[in-house]
Amino acid sequence: MARMLTKELADKIVKKLGAKCSPSQRPGSPHEYYDFEYKGVLVARLSLRRGSNWEKGHDHMIEELFLGPNKAKQLGQCSISLEKYIILLQEAGHIAPDDGNS
Repeated sequence: MARMLTKELADKIVKKLGAKCSPSQRPGSPHEYYDFEYKGVLVARLSLRRGSNWEKGHDHMIEELFLGPNKAKQLGQCSISLEKYIILLQEAGHIAPDDGNS
C-alpha cells in the first residue's frame, strides 16, 4: 500500500495546527511528540519520527488526527484548513461544538 503521509506532510500538519512540543517528551524516543489543543483542551497528541528522511512514512498520524487517509493528506496539502479541520472534529464528536459565545 502506498504511503499516505510523508514526514514532510506530517511536519506541515503539526505547524498548521500550531501544535506545541509535548511535556511528555521522552529523551531517546524515536518520536517527537506534539500536542494540539483547542480552547485549552488537549485534542490530539501527534508523533513525528525523528531523522532527516522526509520520505519516511507517517501513516500512524492518520489515526492520531481522527481523520481518514485522504482527509489527513488534504490537511497536509492545504486543501483542508485549520478551521475546516476543527469543524470535522466537532462533527465527529472529538471536540465540543462552538456555542457562538467565543
